[in-house]
Amino acid sequence: MNTTLHGKVALVTGASSGIGEATALALSAAGARVAVGARRADRLKALAGQAPGETLPLDLDVTDQESVRAAVAATIERFGGLDILVNNAGVMLSGPIAGADTRQWTRMVETNLLGSMFTVHAALPHLLARKGVVVQVSSTSGRTASAFSAVYAATKFGVTAFSEALRQEVTEQDVRVVVVEPGFVATELAGHITDPAIRAAAQEMAGSMRTLRPEDIAAAVLYAVTQPEHVAVNELLIRPTDQARA
Repeated sequence: MNTTLHGKVALVTGASSGIGEATALALSAAGARVAVGARRADRLKALAGQAPGETLPLDLDVTDQESVRAAVAATIERFGGLDILVNNAGVMLSGPIAGADTRQWTRMVETNLLGSMFTVHAALPHLLARKGVVVQVSSTSGRTASAFSAVYAATKFGVTAFSEALRQEVTEQDVRVVVVEPGFVATELAGHITDPAIRAAAQEMAGSMRTLRPEDIAAAVLYAVTQPEHVAVNELLIRPTDQARA
């Protein structure tokens, strides 16, 4: 096992699949003790069985502030502190604005944006105490909006704005803030889309390129959080080589 993060404690949200799962495994392999949170508890148990280090599965719904506070408290109780927060939980429900089911807008705002904010708010006192790192998983959609992804992009622009304000507030207290902006990654995210035409278009676009793998993003996160304390990697934009748009 790589012991780069020996003695460190991490909390990863949205850890039941994709980028969150890969990141939790990478942090564990680097020596961290990792709390993994998501709503699919069965998958978290399987993840804990794969991780090389000590892992704490947590039933976590980031849209519920009580659930978030409980997850952070359980992490502190088990491991005694918190050094790394990876805010990864998210949902993408792309579709046209006209005729949209606005309940899906609410779900994206609550999960992608408010969920990230709630988790930072709950974890920040502990990260300040340990001079920790906040990793915010955003998207290329947080830099360039496109048709049929208006609300998803709005939530990711919001994550970026919140993260920059957070960075300005905590950087002089030695807490580093990292925004990771992946392009097309082979995950379940596009499968969330309920509009058949938009889902098919997303799948066709992904199929036209060599998409990133969750492990590629996990490696970038690991790079950022293992830099010397005087080095802050504040932004990582990662696209497939084949991705021309966004």
